[in-house]
Amino acid sequence: MVSRAANSLMVVGVVGAFIGLCVLPSALGDHQDGNLLSVAALLLSLGALSISVGFYMKARFLQKDVRSGKPEPPRKIRGGCDLCRNEPPVIQCKVHQLHLCATCLTGHYDVRSCVYVPSLRRPATKNGKNTAAKAQSV
Repeated sequence: MVSRAANSLMVVGVVGAFIGLCVLPSALGDHQDGNLLSVAALLLSLGALSISVGFYMKARFLQKDVRSGKPEPPRKIRGGCDLCRNEPPVIQCKVHQLHLCATCLTGHYDVRSCVYVPSLRRPATKNGKNTAAKAQSV
C-alpha cells in the first residue's frame, strides 16, 4: 500500500515537472511574463519535491523488509578445519599438521613440500558422555 502511494507521488511529480517545463518556454519567449515564469518555477519545483518524497517513502518502505546490512558470521564447527573452522576437514597436511577443508586446501596446496592424507578427524559431538561410553565399551 505504501509502495503504491510512493509510485503515485512519483507519477504526479513527473507530470507536474513536465507541465512546468512546458510552461517555461512560453514565459521566456518574446513577451516575457514574470507571473508565468513564477508558475513554471513553482510547478517544476513542486514536481521535483513530489518525486523526491516518493523515492523517500519507497526507500523507507523497503528498509523495513531488508534485514540489517551486516552478514551473519558463519557458524564455527568444533573439530572443523584448522584454518577457517567453518567446514569439516577432508584432508590432513602431515608436514604442517593441519586438518583442512576443501576451500582452505586450495590456498595451502604445495606439491613440493606438503604430504596429504585423508583426514580422520570427525566433527565433535555436543554430548561428551556418548563418546566416553563408546570408548569404554570397545
